Amino acid sequence: MKIKCHEIGFDLDGVIASTGETFLSLACQKFGHCSFDLEDISDFEVEECLGIPKDHVEQLFYTIMKDSLKVGLQPMEGAVSVISAIAKQAPVTIITARPLSKPVEDWLQHFFPEQTCSKIKLVATGDHNDKTRYIQEHNIRYFVDDRVETCLQLSETNIIPIVYNQPWNIDRHTLQNVNNWQDIKNRLEDI
Repeated sequence: MKIKCHEIGFDLDGVIASTGETFLSLACQKFGHCSFDLEDISDFEVEECLGIPKDHVEQLFYTIMKDSLKVGLQPMEGAVSVISAIAKQAPVTIITARPLSKPVEDWLQHFFPEQTCSKIKLVATGDHNDKTRYIQEHNIRYFVDDRVETCLQLSETNIIPIVYNQPWNIDRHTLQNVNNWQDIKNRLEDI
């Protein structure tokens, strides 16, 4: 099955941005929680699996959300090149649960070429559970997300979810999945 570039949309954190790695780095720097690896994050609710106090988790994610550049958030390997290739064919839709779009726009402009950024449609929903309507509004048929619960919600609609494999979603679903951006590129028809 090949996907047309205009039919696919993406989540930001855990798909385009390597948020898990940045979270762990900040947890060590700010609070001394240094004994964890990405593979230890076995649940999307980080405090459930790592035993880090919930207020620390909230502060860390807020810090990442508020200024992704300052905290050193990096793109996932291959994300910039594949999204840039998609942008040559069609607009790129990114729908994030983050409530603030400006820090994301700044981050995208830092890592992605200007001509790619001009083709990105960014939607900041502020809610993990409210992505479906925005995906439908943008006529997206396939959506890549790392949060299983979001993908399961989408599977109950006419949207085809693709789970971006991360330690927190392995063996928690039977949906289509990808391991990296090369896998995404291999599914695309136009590039």
